[in-house]
Order: sequence, then C-alpha cells, then structure tokens
Amino acid sequence: MIIGYARTSTTEQIAGLEAQLRELEAAQCKKIFQEQVSSVAVRAQLEAALEFTREGDVLVVTKLDRLARSVADLMAIIQTLEQKQAGLRILNLGMDTQTPTGKLMLTVLGGVAQFEREIMLERQREGVAKAKAAGKYKGRKPLPTELRQEVVELAANGVTKTQIARQLNIGEASVYRILADNKKVT
Repeated sequence: MIIGYARTSTTEQIAGLEAQLRELEAAQCKKIFQEQVSSVAVRAQLEAALEFTREGDVLVVTKLDRLARSVADLMAIIQTLEQKQAGLRILNLGMDTQTPTGKLMLTVLGGVAQFEREIMLERQREGVAKAKAAGKYKGRKPLPTELRQEVVELAANGVTKTQIARQLNIGEASVYRILADNKKVT
C-alpha cells in the first residue's frame, strides 16, 4: 500500500497542507496521514503512519523537511520502516529508499539539509544580536493581557490547546507559551 504523510508547522499554513495533499493523491496514496504541528512537537500522525505501515508498503512525503527534523530523526524513521520491510519515497527529490542509491542519497541530503538549517539559525541569531545592539530589535509584541487570561481560563476548564488556538485565532505555540509562562508565575 502507498501511504502518504503531510505536515505543516502551523495551523495557518493551509495552502501548504492542501498542496501536499494534492501531490500525495497524485502519487496514488491510498491512505494519507496529516497534521499541523511543529517538527519538534509530538507528531502523532507520523507515529500513526509508521504504526500503520506494513511489509511491502511505501511511506510517501512531498519533501524531506516535512518528515524529519534532523539526520538522526530521519535515520530513526528509515530504520523503523526497514524493520517493517517498508520503503520511503520523497517526491520532490525523486528518491526511494527501496534502492541502495536512494538510501545513500537520502542520507547525504539529510546531512546537507541539517547543515543548511544550522547555518540559517546561526545567521538569524547573528542578525538578531546585531539588531539588538543597534536598538532596532524589540522582539515579539506581547499578546494582550485579556487574551492571555482567556487562554489560561480555557485551559483550566479542560479545553485542549488546539481548540484554544482555533477558538481565539492564535497560534498553538502561543497557547503553549502562555501556559508555560503562567506556570512560572504561579
């Protein structure tokens, strides 16, 4: 069976998720797992896709960065698929781990992607430090106190973080940040 996995980092990235779903459908995926969560968070749908995968199946993603956050993460996913005797296909790279060349290229490209991300983050930190030194960087504008209180109240009433984000039209990461800040205060 061909199984698809689509992910965007935030709930606001609707067009990106829809584009991935179209590509996965065009790749003839019979079952598609999708989620809108940061790669550093728990990716429940990725775990479900890996659990669902059986011998002879192929997990398909549109891009490498939609699947793995690092080379170690990528290797762990590949190892899980190999143990199940399943393959991995990355559409934009035309890569398939069911071939020895595909495995090699995926490992190399995963390392390059991680290196690229680390360099980008380093440049970003340098840019922020330079802007702060010049007095031009003030950081993120804080959310209004009323909104922050509403997040805390909704969470106290058992509303899930995802539901809070949707209801208040804010990012899920903001909900987590507000609740973490609130724990520090109390």
